[in-house]
Formats: sequence, structure tokens, C-alpha cells
Amino acid sequence: MAKAALPKAASGLLTAARGRTFAWRLAAVFGFVGLIAVGAHLKVGGPVPLTLQTFFVLLAGALLGPLDAAAAVGVYLAAGAAGVPLFAQVGSATGLSYFAGLTGGYLVGFVVAAVVVGMVTTHTRKTWAHMAAFASGTLLILVLGVAHLCIVFKMPLGGALAVGFVPFVAGDALKAAAAFGLYRGLRRSWQFLKGR
Repeated sequence: MAKAALPKAASGLLTAARGRTFAWRLAAVFGFVGLIAVGAHLKVGGPVPLTLQTFFVLLAGALLGPLDAAAAVGVYLAAGAAGVPLFAQVGSATGLSYFAGLTGGYLVGFVVAAVVVGMVTTHTRKTWAHMAAFASGTLLILVLGVAHLCIVFKMPLGGALAVGFVPFVAGDALKAAAAFGLYRGLRRSWQFLKGR
């Protein structure tokens, strides 16, 4: 009887662990939805204001992994597309029309960057690879933003770079470095909380 009860007990523990893991993942995804939304409205002044969205997008990729990070960014974008005032410039456009605006390419880049960072940090523990992932994620966001300006708004490449790349690259590089540093500090604690 005792031997027969052991597999059932083990199965029950496994089911409970899976339930806790799913609950943790769900809470983490929606937590990052909130952080990205808050980051959109935390602006650093200057001639071209910078937000903290990319900071939290990169951090989501590193801590959540590619699938959950894509889910967090996807939920954020879907909520904004549905009209929830989550995006940085809520006064200029709302809902789906925001994606056709000047920042549409950057929003698409959020998803790509989160997935790229998540894939690299999940599959290797090499510090240089993680640094490169954060840098690449930042660059991808900017490149897709510039591509959107060229394709949708018919800007010449030089003009698109002057408007959509040059003013942001230094600030975005600093945010990527800060996000990488925070990730390195949080990584072990985060893995412990996840139950790895």
C-alpha cells in the first residue's frame, strides 16, 4: 500500500509544482506588461525625449525567455491596439492607428528584440553573448523603426536615420547597458524564484 501511494504522491507534487510554475509565469508576463506600460510614460527630457520602454523590453527577454517575453510584449501591444492608453504618445493616436504612425516600426521591434535577447540568454551563459544580445536587441528596434519610416513615410534613408536613429542611439545604448547590469544582478534570484 505504501509503495502504491508513493507514485500518487509524487504525481500530486509534480502537478502542484506545474501549477505554481504556470502561475509564476503568468504573473511575470503580466508584471512586465505593466512595467513596459509604465516605462512608456517615464520620459527623460531633452530635445528628443527618451522613454524606458526598451529598458523593460530587453529585461523581459532576458528574464522571461523568448516565449514569455514575446507574450508580455504582445499583450502590451494588443492592449494598446485595442485602445488602452499604454503607448508613449497617447494624445497623437490611439488604437491600431498608432501602428501606422512614426513609432510603428519600433513597436514591432520590441517583439523581435525580446525574442532575440530571450533566445540568447536561455541557450548560453556566456557573458559576452548576453552583452551582444542586449546590444543587438537595441539595434534591431532602431533598425526596424528606421525601416518603417522609409517604407511607410517614404523618407530617404539619410533623413530616416537623422530622425529615427541618431537622436536615440546613445540613450538606447545606455538603457541597454543598464538593463544588462540589472539582469546580471537579478539573474540568480530570479531563477531561484522560478524554482529552477
